[in-house]
Amino acid sequence: MQDVLTDKQHAIIPIAAFTASGELEKLEAALNEGLNAGMTVNEIKEVLIQLYAYAGFPRSLNALGTFMAVVEHRQKNGLHDEQGSAATPLTENETSLEIGTRNQTKLVGQPVKGPLFEFAPAIDQYLKSHLFGDIFQRDTLDWQMRELATISALAVLSGVNSQLKSHYSMSLNTGLTLDKLWAFVDTLKQKCGNEIAENAANILRNVAS
Repeated sequence: MQDVLTDKQHAIIPIAAFTASGELEKLEAALNEGLNAGMTVNEIKEVLIQLYAYAGFPRSLNALGTFMAVVEHRQKNGLHDEQGSAATPLTENETSLEIGTRNQTKLVGQPVKGPLFEFAPAIDQYLKSHLFGDIFQRDTLDWQMRELATISALAVLSGVNSQLKSHYSMSLNTGLTLDKLWAFVDTLKQKCGNEIAENAANILRNVAS
């Protein structure tokens, strides 16, 4: 299969996967590979911050601590990694809920509603205002990079295949093609092993059919 992911896109996959799995030694190697591939410090920080919404604060904080140590070690060894741009502040003309509702609708392809969100309306508001508003509106990463980080994390977490399927569909709505998603599975296989990659492949086949 033709390799259709950029170096940065490839680098995000193991960074996000090992953040979600909590495998910090493998994450350390992936972080160095990401910086060597041209990812900026702020881009990697943004991946690790975003993943608290999927893997929890403990994994995100552990990953950020690991990354801080990596950056410090590289600086001591004379490597000066590009800091990169910080996120543009949110506009004051709209609330996070308004921004997030619009972003979520674009990513999903239609307004999101249903019995679950009627049963627990607070989670609907948190998803819209915080995840898709506060986080996804931050422009340090584009949406393709954010979705690659998301599907990488979901691929290594057990019991979340329905969410992985949903985010494959969202990935397609960002312009990530099926070829790019199959390249994602190939990279997942190289970095995380056959079992994780085969599960991710099975879900992707279901989306593609």
